[in-house]
Amino acid sequence: MKPGTRLRLLFLVPLLLLAACTVEGPDEGPDDVSPAPAPGERWQPAPGVSWQWQLTGKLDTSVRAAVYDVDGFNTTKEQVATLKRVGRRTICYLSTGAWEDFRPDAAAFPESMLGEGNGWDGERWLDVRRLAELEQLMAKRFDMCRDKGFDAVEPDNMDGYANESGFPLTAEDQLRYNRLIAKLAHDRGLAVGLKNDLDQIPQLVGEFDFAVNEQCVQYEECERLTPFIQAGKPVFHVEYELRASRFCAATRKLKFSSMEKKPELGPWRKACP
Repeated sequence: MKPGTRLRLLFLVPLLLLAACTVEGPDEGPDDVSPAPAPGERWQPAPGVSWQWQLTGKLDTSVRAAVYDVDGFNTTKEQVATLKRVGRRTICYLSTGAWEDFRPDAAAFPESMLGEGNGWDGERWLDVRRLAELEQLMAKRFDMCRDKGFDAVEPDNMDGYANESGFPLTAEDQLRYNRLIAKLAHDRGLAVGLKNDLDQIPQLVGEFDFAVNEQCVQYEECERLTPFIQAGKPVFHVEYELRASRFCAATRKLKFSSMEKKPELGPWRKACP
């Protein structure tokens, strides 16, 4: 697997995200809110905006971050509303390039669409050449994100062509699928991020509203993400194996939104100042 995907630790049991914490919300500050879009317009985050990425454990709504990236299935409409009341923007995490056997719609994916495992129990790469079928399946998921009140989508596993997927996927196959994913989000008024997939940034930076990256410092890949910053779009970045003191100075110069996280992606974070 590529470095950017191997530490995306997804849970295999339902998350305890059914109730937000009892805190009303953190004290407001100049850097922990993100402006809402104008009526009828899509949210566009700015480079350097603070963020929190939590996919496991009870959702902690007290983190001082302008943007929350949380699980789309397990986060409730009420939790999204709680975050929005205190000025936070919300990103709906979904796996769009791999099947997960623990999702409620898992049975809707035909067996012939499922390829090799992607390194995580219960997950298999999808045949992204089957655009018509996947469009219907992903549209329902994106509808869910919109209806819960999310501002954006983080589609994961967007680089199956660069892995042993079990299908003869090409770079062009991946580009067609990733562009479809961007269109599905935009058609619903949602912003959309490009997850890892560094090789295709030059072709896709114009169609995605932000980037999400894992470990670009450790693997010396951060310069490849700068087209997003140059386009006025943020790079939401995490490191797992490096201390924040080792990378914050470098990524601050690049205007990345960086933080240190533990691989399980629970509430703990150490954000770069």
